[in-house]
Amino acid sequence: MTETQVVSLSFYRFNSVADRLWALVMMGLARRPMAQVPGIGFWKLCGSGTGEGFTPLPNTAVYAILATWPDERTAKSSLTETPVFQRYRAKATETWTVFMATDQARGAWSGETPFLVSSSASPGPLAALTRATIKPGILARFWRRVPNISKVIGQDPNVIFKIGIGEVPWLHQVTFSIWPDAAKMANFARTGHHAEAIKAVREEGWFREELYARFSLLSDEGTWGGTSPLKQLESA
Repeated sequence: MTETQVVSLSFYRFNSVADRLWALVMMGLARRPMAQVPGIGFWKLCGSGTGEGFTPLPNTAVYAILATWPDERTAKSSLTETPVFQRYRAKATETWTVFMATDQARGAWSGETPFLVSSSASPGPLAALTRATIKPGILARFWRRVPNISKVIGQDPNVIFKIGIGEVPWLHQVTFSIWPDAAKMANFARTGHHAEAIKAVREEGWFREELYARFSLLSDEGTWGGTSPLKQLESA
């Protein structure tokens, strides 16, 4: 029986100045130990943005690690047992990891196609991830639009979780959000400021590289804001 590739996205919150500086330094120093984690495939270390996360101002308290694994068992054991992930948990005041299987994926990330489609789209809850390398010449235009999108998504009662992260401030942007179903996500994507931005991206060629992926939710571990964000899906 073929195992299903699992994608993990882990978030870490750091309170003290010393721990925030440690997390910033680890954006460089963690690269070697990350590459040596047993079973890990594609991985990225990311910082985050302030507000709803979709802003050019960095949030020095929140960092994220995205990784792919051959199966859920390997993902959970590696995240628990390997020293680099243990160090992140020891320093962080709060951590949360969501485990996912890829329903759809198109585009590239750092020249790779990291997500293997392993399940068909379901009518239930889902996560969406977009990643883009922004052309330097359009940075100002891009970031002028983002606050409007951030405000709208922050007010949308249907979004369960949302954050903006990235590998390099301003140039590399990743958006991650969780929705009750595909219809509610599509309604947001096709209206208002978000739809206008998508049109501008296509017409003006804002991105040097881009990727879109949609995931089924498998499970989660830890808390964010004192609870699991996925608990909102029960009431939604």
